[in-house]
Amino acid sequence: MNSFNELLQNRRSVRQYTEQKIEREKLDLILQAALMSPSSKRCNPWQFVVVDDHEVLSKFASCRTYGSKMLEQASAAVVVVVDASLTDTWQCDGAIAAHNMLLAAADLGLGACWVQVYNREGAEQMIRQELDIPESLNILCMISLGYKNEERKPYDLQKLQYDKIHYERY
Repeated sequence: MNSFNELLQNRRSVRQYTEQKIEREKLDLILQAALMSPSSKRCNPWQFVVVDDHEVLSKFASCRTYGSKMLEQASAAVVVVVDASLTDTWQCDGAIAAHNMLLAAADLGLGACWVQVYNREGAEQMIRQELDIPESLNILCMISLGYKNEERKPYDLQKLQYDKIHYERY
């Protein structure tokens, strides 16, 4: 990628992955991006659980009726866990960290996709039990990761919803 705007234009949710494993160095860079995320009052309420066991990822692929099947093909997933007792902005803080991971994965040439977990069809409890996550922590989402087995077209800048932008007043 040549610029941040090109990265944004080309970053798309990827749900098809090859069997190639992600190198540890790339996973570390993705996690560093999460750790550098801003958070309210710099309380850093998030924690991350990396899962690369195919059996576990296959279980997680069925944690929701829709929106989690790609985990079966993923090389890894990062579960975003947040301590809501530290801040009332825990969902925002966790979402920013997750988005940083999505951008870092795209920058490294990997595919990634957000899988909503919080308040979704018992997914949170399933993942909590499998990964021994304490009840005191909330599971916001998972980020599936892998080498892309599909190509998505970049955003067409001419088709963006510019009518949703307002200056000075609504």
